[in-house]
Amino acid sequence: MYAVATTANLQLGAGAGAGAEAPLRGAISMNKNKNVNVNVRSRGNDWGLFGSVRHWDEVYPMARLKLATVMAAEKEKQMQIPPHWRFCYSLVHQMAVSFVAAEQIMDKDLRDAIYISILVLRALDTIEDDSTLTTEMKVSILQTFHHHIRDGKLRFSNDTQDYKILKEKFHHVTTAFLELDYRYQKEIEEIAMRMGAGMAKFICKEVDTIDDYDEYCHYVSGLCIIGTSKIYSTCKGKDLASDDLSNTIGLFYQKADIIKDYLVDINDTPRPRIFWPRQIWGKYVDNLEDLKKEENSAKALLCLNEMVTNALTHVEDSLKYLSALPDPAIFRSLAIWMVLEFGALALCYDNIQVFRRGAKLRLGLKAKIFYTTRTMFDVYEAVYNFSLTLESKINQNNSHCKEAKNLVDTIKKLCENCGTSNKRSYII
Repeated sequence: MYAVATTANLQLGAGAGAGAEAPLRGAISMNKNKNVNVNVRSRGNDWGLFGSVRHWDEVYPMARLKLATVMAAEKEKQMQIPPHWRFCYSLVHQMAVSFVAAEQIMDKDLRDAIYISILVLRALDTIEDDSTLTTEMKVSILQTFHHHIRDGKLRFSNDTQDYKILKEKFHHVTTAFLELDYRYQKEIEEIAMRMGAGMAKFICKEVDTIDDYDEYCHYVSGLCIIGTSKIYSTCKGKDLASDDLSNTIGLFYQKADIIKDYLVDINDTPRPRIFWPRQIWGKYVDNLEDLKKEENSAKALLCLNEMVTNALTHVEDSLKYLSALPDPAIFRSLAIWMVLEFGALALCYDNIQVFRRGAKLRLGLKAKIFYTTRTMFDVYEAVYNFSLTLESKINQNNSHCKEAKNLVDTIKKLCENCGTSNKRSYII
């Protein structure tokens, strides 16, 4: 379960992997005469188009982003580039919109290396999530995956994976990978080796303690950010950030994803995927799936709030990481992601819908964040605003709620000290 800027999750029906978060698919399209067609429809969920219509400040950004996606796809078709790079650019544009937001100001060599890194690590994630593979086969592939980036022999697939096209046509990624500077190749192979080994470890091991939880999140997300930092260092000859801070923001991204994806993971077939640590959920129920039961609603919320509180422990250092980034392109890519994930935690806190039908930010709110997050000041503004929402949901009747309140107070104070005006409104 890998939280690459997919996790920015601004998927407005762009294609592969859009999955359940794409109620706008087909809402805006371009016909063969290059005329734009608008079809207002919804799939009946609150985070779709109709959910955002109630918030008029989100309608324009949502339409703008979808139209930009359509126009980018048309531009890709006209670009005179080799088919393997066309495939790679197209897939990254579909799954990592926060990186695409800054690609115009990113050096080509840096951009290409980061894009191939994203696709390689996403391929690892599809293997980890592939329920059709036996445990033995999955562990073997994960442990040796870094050897196969060069040979392009990974072409197996199944019909249940969102990113099966990536595995079917991984040879395109291999071809592009081999055209990168050898220094980038070595960095990508190193991170893939470490991530694959870590994923293999947790195929055979339960996420039992909070230390296990942190270790798992390090392997599947912390290493992604560390890898980006190392690629940047190779390109620019200077460090982007320390490994510790890079890992911290990776842990934050991953934990936010694990919390909001509870239903997706627990309902997976043929068996649920369990990433919540037993040390937390074991206090409340005998089995993690029991949190879905209506009779366990009170316990489920206590467990959920403890999970969110654990994720909040990484926010202060994550903001420090972002504020120190020297590269504006990488900053914007990760800043959008940070605001989206923090907003998702504010939405999930004390929200029983996490266990009923899922809790996701509206597409329009995501699009608004996409266009309004450009500077560190914008990040502080959004995080402060979402902190107020989160604070309003905290009931200080138990120790974890008090801890959450203290963490939110610290986050608010950090934002205030950095000059936030609280003039923007991000209504969940």
